[in-house]
Amino acid sequence: MLREELPKIVTEKVPGPKAAALLKKRDEALPKALCGYTYPICISRGEGAVLEDVDGNHFLDFIGGVGVLNIGYSRPEVVEAVKTQAEKYFHCIFNVVAHEGYIKLAEKFDELMPCKGEKMKTFFANSGAEADENAIKVAKACTGRHSIICFSGAFHGRTNLTMALTAKKSYALGMGPFPSGIYRAEYPDLYRAPKGYSEEEAIDYYIHSLTKIFEEGAPASDVAAILVEPILGEGGFIPAPIRWVKAVRKICDDNGILLIADEVQCGNCRSGRYFASEYWKEAGAAPDIITTAKSMGGGVPISAITARAEIMDAVPAGTIGGTYCGNPLACASALKVMEIMKAEDYAGKAMAIGEKTMAAFNRMKEKYEEIGDVRGLGAMIGVEFVKTKAGKEPYPEFVARMIQTALRKGLMLENAGTYGNVIRFLAPLCITDSQLEAGLSIFEEAVGETEKELEK
Repeated sequence: MLREELPKIVTEKVPGPKAAALLKKRDEALPKALCGYTYPICISRGEGAVLEDVDGNHFLDFIGGVGVLNIGYSRPEVVEAVKTQAEKYFHCIFNVVAHEGYIKLAEKFDELMPCKGEKMKTFFANSGAEADENAIKVAKACTGRHSIICFSGAFHGRTNLTMALTAKKSYALGMGPFPSGIYRAEYPDLYRAPKGYSEEEAIDYYIHSLTKIFEEGAPASDVAAILVEPILGEGGFIPAPIRWVKAVRKICDDNGILLIADEVQCGNCRSGRYFASEYWKEAGAAPDIITTAKSMGGGVPISAITARAEIMDAVPAGTIGGTYCGNPLACASALKVMEIMKAEDYAGKAMAIGEKTMAAFNRMKEKYEEIGDVRGLGAMIGVEFVKTKAGKEPYPEFVARMIQTALRKGLMLENAGTYGNVIRFLAPLCITDSQLEAGLSIFEEAVGETEKELEK
C-alpha cells in the first residue's frame, strides 16, 4: 500500500513529463501568484505520509499540507464518514437550519479546549484566517475595546485584517491600507535575543517589549486582546517560553485584556498535547479564546473558535456565522478525525516522533556548522540554518538549495522564518518508523550535499 511506501523517484527529473504538461496548463489557466516551481509536483493520490504524483514518483511529505495532515492523507474512516454524510445532505446554513453534526462537534470542543473558565462555547468557520478574525470580533464585542496586540514573526492569514496582523509583509505586498488599532511587540525568540543576555534576561526584555506598547502605542484600557501563537509557525517554529506566557497572562488579567491563542497550526495533537495551550493551562496561564483549523478537519476546510460562555454570549446576533461555516461534510470529517486522534493517542505519537526527530536534528547540529538551532514541541520542530554558529547570520540560500536537493530524492521540505532560513518539520503523525528513518536520512544527505555545493 502507498501508505507504507518509502520515497521513490522513477522519472529522470522532477517534474516528470506528465507533471510538466499539467503544470504548463496550470500556468495558462491560473494567476502567476499561484504558479511557483519550488514544488513541481502534481498529486495523483495520497495515503498516510506519502503522495504519488501523476508520473508515479513517491514523495515522503515532511510538510503535511503545512499542518493540515496530522492524520495523514486519505484516512479510510474519515473518507467513509464524509461519504455517509454526503448521502444525507451536503449543506445547510446553520444560521437558518441547525444540524446535529455541528452541535455534536461544538460539544466536543467545549469539553476539550483548554480555555480559561468552566463553561465553554464554540462556533465554526472555514479557515484559520476566518477563525482568527472571528476571535478578534468576539474579543472586541466582549470588551468594548478596539485595539489588538500581535507579535513579530506572526502569521494569522490573508484576509485584510489578518494580513495586517501577519508580520511578514511579503504576504501583504501592495494590499493596504489595513485596519488601524493593531500594535506589534517582539515575540520571545531566545535564539535571537540581544547578544549576551541570559534566558531570564531575554524573557524580561521581551516582556518589556510588550508593556512598552501601553506607553508608546495604545493604552492598556484600549486593548481588547493579545493574539499569540503558542508555537510561532511561519516565524520559525519557536515555542513561547512558559515564564513569558505567565507574564502575558498576568498583564491581561491586570488590564482586562483577553488572551487569544492561535492554534491553527500547532493544535490537533501536533505539540504532544491535543492543544499546545494545555501546557499553558498546566502552568496556570490558560488563554481566554483558542482558535484552530488545519488538521482539525483532516483536509476538509473547517475551523473553530472557543471561549468561555460569558465571552461568547457578549457577541451581538448577526456578527458571526456564514454560508459555509460548520458545513455538514466538514463537521462529519472533524468528528471522525477527533475520534481517531483520541482513540489512537495522536498526541503520544507526536511526542514519540518528536523525540526521535529532535535527537536526529541535534546530532546533525553537532556535525554541521550551518545548523544553528533546533527547537520545537512534540512533532512541530524547526531547524534554523546560519552561515556560522558564532555569527548566526541567516542562510536562506542554503535552505532553498537544500529543499531542491531533498525533493530530487523524494522528500518534501518547506522553509519558514522571517528570513526563510528555517526548515519546518510537519510530517503526518501516522508516519511509519521506516519512513521517518528514510526521511531523516535524506534530510542529512541534503544538508551534506548542499554544504559541499555552496563551498565550491
